[in-house]
Amino acid sequence: MPLTFTLDPALTPALRDGILDLWTDVSNAGGSVGFVAPVTREDIRPELVRHLVQMAEGRTRLLVGHDEDGRVAATAFLTHNSHRLMTHWIWLYTVMVHPRHQGRGYGRDLLAAAEDAARGTEGVEAIRLTCRGGHGLERFYASCGYKEVGRVPDAIRVAPGDDRDEVLMLLTLG
Repeated sequence: MPLTFTLDPALTPALRDGILDLWTDVSNAGGSVGFVAPVTREDIRPELVRHLVQMAEGRTRLLVGHDEDGRVAATAFLTHNSHRLMTHWIWLYTVMVHPRHQGRGYGRDLLAAAEDAARGTEGVEAIRLTCRGGHGLERFYASCGYKEVGRVPDAIRVAPGDDRDEVLMLLTLG
């Protein structure tokens, strides 16, 4: 059964907790979403609060996917640029699909919903995102239409002696 996506949903305690649980589970399953396992909800909470503040300020939009049971199964944050010369593209951050839903095409569905949201945003011509090298994520994003436009070698240190490239991807909305 496909996920149901909502852009800019009402932020309830249940939604907040669902995002926190998702982010924790994805991180602990090895997902490249800003943390290295093991993490707890309390490790992630300050970063989620930063995202929520940006949402309250109108700088970030939340896209959430719910599964058939109504649980948060996927998220992505679309963040506007504050630089006046770069308002024609947005960032896509914290792209996550719960590990129990991996392999069902929900990641592609999430990216398609993010693309639709960006297309519906006046003046936005492209989406940029970064991903951690070493997981094949750039191949996944490329299969969804994104192009690799830059790479910073060893920019991400996941552990001493384990540095990964930061890969910059771009989707032109044309």
